[in-house]
Amino acid sequence: MAVGEEGTVEPKLKYPKSVFFIVSNEFCERFAYYGMRTILTMYFTDILRVQENDATVMFHIFSSLAYFFPLIGAIIADSFLGKFRTILYLSIVYAVGQLLLAASSMPTFHMPVMETSIIGLFLIALGTGGIKPCVSAFGGDQFKLPEQEVYLSAFFSLFYFAINSGSLLSTIITPIMRKDLTCFDQNSCYPLAFVVPACLMIVSIVIFASGKRLYKMKQPSGNIVVQVSKCVGHALLRKCKSKQSRDHWLDHADDKYDRRMIEDVKAVIKVLKLFIPLPFFWALFDQQGSRWTFQAARMDGDVFGYVLKPDSFQVLNPVFIIMFIPIFQFAVYPVIEKFLFINTPLRKLSVGGLLAGLSFVVSALVEFQLEPTYEIKPSNDFGQLRLYNSLNCTANVTLGQQQFILDNLGMYQNLAVPVTKSAEFDLKAEYPAACHGAAKPFVVTGSVNVLEKEALTYAINSTHVSEAFKDRAMKSDSGDPRVHALVLFEEPVDGPVSIRLESSTKNVSFALDYRNGTIQMTPVIEVLHNSYKLVIKDQVVDEEFWMKNGGVYTINARIGKYFQEAKGITVVNSNSIHMLWLIPQYIIITMGEIMFSITGLEFAFTQAPVAMKSLLQASWLLTVAVGNLIVVVIAELRLFDRQSFEFLLFAGLMFVDIMIFAVIARYYTYVENISHDGSMEEIDMKSKAKDKNETYSVDL
Repeated sequence: MAVGEEGTVEPKLKYPKSVFFIVSNEFCERFAYYGMRTILTMYFTDILRVQENDATVMFHIFSSLAYFFPLIGAIIADSFLGKFRTILYLSIVYAVGQLLLAASSMPTFHMPVMETSIIGLFLIALGTGGIKPCVSAFGGDQFKLPEQEVYLSAFFSLFYFAINSGSLLSTIITPIMRKDLTCFDQNSCYPLAFVVPACLMIVSIVIFASGKRLYKMKQPSGNIVVQVSKCVGHALLRKCKSKQSRDHWLDHADDKYDRRMIEDVKAVIKVLKLFIPLPFFWALFDQQGSRWTFQAARMDGDVFGYVLKPDSFQVLNPVFIIMFIPIFQFAVYPVIEKFLFINTPLRKLSVGGLLAGLSFVVSALVEFQLEPTYEIKPSNDFGQLRLYNSLNCTANVTLGQQQFILDNLGMYQNLAVPVTKSAEFDLKAEYPAACHGAAKPFVVTGSVNVLEKEALTYAINSTHVSEAFKDRAMKSDSGDPRVHALVLFEEPVDGPVSIRLESSTKNVSFALDYRNGTIQMTPVIEVLHNSYKLVIKDQVVDEEFWMKNGGVYTINARIGKYFQEAKGITVVNSNSIHMLWLIPQYIIITMGEIMFSITGLEFAFTQAPVAMKSLLQASWLLTVAVGNLIVVVIAELRLFDRQSFEFLLFAGLMFVDIMIFAVIARYYTYVENISHDGSMEEIDMKSKAKDKNETYSVDL
């Protein structure tokens, strides 16, 4: 009970039940978004079959749109539909997009995969971005202030717990559904990994709509972004037309807008100037879902027999956030404020940016260690040659001026043959007596051609050298092993022939087109990291043929009517640098996020006039959108052939950018709210550190 102004007893206001619908809705929506987003780059390369660079561009265009549409959603909610209808309608759009994306990954629907995926992703970006600024604000509308201020604080804690728990769970679960399960005769199960988030999004709509009778609704009263834009536009127009000198160009708007509005816009513009360098942080931070995921795909994820997924490594960021926030709050901040004088929001922002740059220096160092493990690609002035022995006996080979021994069912390769356009080399292979049933030694002769910037494969049988096959020894973007078969049909065989790879998780097979005396090369397929039985004509040829992530393998086989022989050959070595070496860069960028993102949100909130806080929050989200566009531009420029150099470029740009930010920040004078009417007072924060450090979570 509470006592009113005239001594009457007022009943204590109950905690609004409506917020539980809103919190549950947010949990499901965040699960849906992050569950889909975590596996998105792998989907681009595995299913859409785009190159790694193009997948990076697509991922960051999607992310940019997801952080641009909050501005549109806020305008729609505040000016036209209201928060409830905006959330409801755009959530339906969101769910349709999720279902389209899931359907595009299902071969049974025979949909145009690329086009359907793009439409689905656009609808998801529109939906998640459009509702982003509305949900938390709608939750706040359910409370009566100032009477329920304590309840409101508890709501936001619960709300952000729902955000973080939903995103954390989905980041763990969806990569497992993607890779540990298989469906539609694929090495993965993207349909299930997309359908589950889509179902959670539908559940979120049902939950949200179910609470309608309990919600407090506020009618649209106009959007502050629109009002500020009109004020700025009017001031600029009058400034161009007027010859009168004013203290500030915004003062030209005083014929239409009151002094309070003009002063608030001036305060906002001061903060927005500081926002100009901030997108570079997000350009680095959001590459956890693109470049860093692809980097993980080129590493060894085997931990005591369990293989880590490259996209599941993104879970480190929310885990470290949960761990580090109390550490920073009670240990790091008191130390750096006292001894390093990092005691203002802008100084913490600067340090956060430096840490982001440092994380990319570390990622470049990891990449330098990875580069020797990559396949060697054909280059200018060189060609590549692989030569297979299709007989189960050793040959002494003379190739041009070079001599070497070629093992039975073995392979010789030269990945740097000097050549201009093309070169032809004579080949002679000497086999011993009893090889291939011969009574005496025999010789096979022929020639091979090597082409500049090409990789070619030849095979030797008992009578001649095969025609050239274009080599396919390239690591997969997904990190999965790749394998193909090179098969010699030595004599006529009965019926169709296949080569099977049998494992505990999945069996795959190569169908062969029998032609006597021919050597065939099958298409390359991607398989799972595992040990396989190699089976030909229902006979086990190899009990344990290991194919590991990142490796490229050839099954060199010889098949006859009454025999079958084969050997598994490693053409490109598997990934050898362990994925756990990525942990340092994740630790550093998470530390940077705490000092940059959380501090930046606090800064934007405290430095904005009361009426302009939503505008600065929207502007903060726009810096994320612009940061993702920076990645798109740099990725499209394709400045470097080596990913390590691109990482160093981002690190260097971040360091330069944060120095520019530090210079701008030197001339900023902090303001502090001191009255209920929203008036502001400037204070000198260079000499007065804030006594209280508040941390905020954010719906990012």
